[in-house]
Amino acid sequence: MKQTAKLRSEYKFIFPIQTRWADNDMYGHVNNVTYYSYFDTAANALLIQQAGFSASDSPQIGLVVSSACDFLKELSYPEIIEVGVAISRMGNSSLTYDLAIFKQNEETAAAQGHFVHVFVDRQTRKSTTISQPMRDALIPYLVQE
Repeated sequence: MKQTAKLRSEYKFIFPIQTRWADNDMYGHVNNVTYYSYFDTAANALLIQQAGFSASDSPQIGLVVSSACDFLKELSYPEIIEVGVAISRMGNSSLTYDLAIFKQNEETAAAQGHFVHVFVDRQTRKSTTISQPMRDALIPYLVQE
């Protein structure tokens, strides 16, 4: 089934990433598992930069419980990519991110997907409600699919 590529203009949060030498596989393009690393990096950048999240000492942390990616164009080293991040669902203890990777200065996605963070207590690993300050900070990035 042909996937319609997302557009860069659909995302309010864009995070640039330099591909690395080690990202390429023996076929000369970025290996598929690396796209998930780009997604994770950009989603956490949104939390850190816009919601004041501290990965090292926040009392709650987000664990990825689901993820998917559709690959539309090859990426390779060296190039700058831009990862668009939106939140398609904000639950009591979870966030579903809508993500897309763009080659620099391109409007259509090279890859797109989603992943779900469930927030848990750092110590007990029990599900916990997303804090109100984080929720308030992320509202501008919430979109309807």
